[in-house]
Amino acid sequence: MQCRLTGILGSVWFFLAIGSVGAAADNQRAQAGLQALILGSRVSCSLHRTPQEPLDPATTSALPDNKKFVAGPHFKENISSAAEVRISWLGATFMRLFAAKVEDNTDDVTLQIYALSRPSSSTGIVAELGDRHETKLSHLWCLLKRQANGEDGALQTNAGPNVFFVRDATGVLGAVDAIWAGAGWEIGASQVEVQRQWPSGSRVISR
Repeated sequence: MQCRLTGILGSVWFFLAIGSVGAAADNQRAQAGLQALILGSRVSCSLHRTPQEPLDPATTSALPDNKKFVAGPHFKENISSAAEVRISWLGATFMRLFAAKVEDNTDDVTLQIYALSRPSSSTGIVAELGDRHETKLSHLWCLLKRQANGEDGALQTNAGPNVFFVRDATGVLGAVDAIWAGAGWEIGASQVEVQRQWPSGSRVISR
């Protein structure tokens, strides 16, 4: 009887150990699954001045202090030479979720650039970024103005997406992507909960 009991206890401990190892492996895989972002450079941006202007309130010109950023008048399809930013396409979802967006804070900001090392979903990227994930439409617009005609800069212009996580007009977090398409920028959007997959090489911009 004692031998039988010892054998049973040994089997229990064996399966517990195997379960523990399996759980640890699952945990490691879960942690590895979040490591999709490659840290890049940081970029400062201001709607109040051009990149060449000093940080001096007396020189602010692009947007008066304390003025709200209203998305509608800025994000318009226009690829003419007179366009402030050449935009060749605005997605229906972007227009529905973000055209009415108004943002209060238009302060200078420093943004972090990342590259995706492998395909990842919006929720996976947000989880990895943590509380630094959220940006604003004014931040996107600030970077677009620097590359209004597809110039080199913080945003990639190789037909790969540049992804920002922004709250829409109702306060729901969405993923806004900007892609340079040759004639102008194409800007789309999706809600984070849709679980859109972003390809390897996508550029992610956060705070």
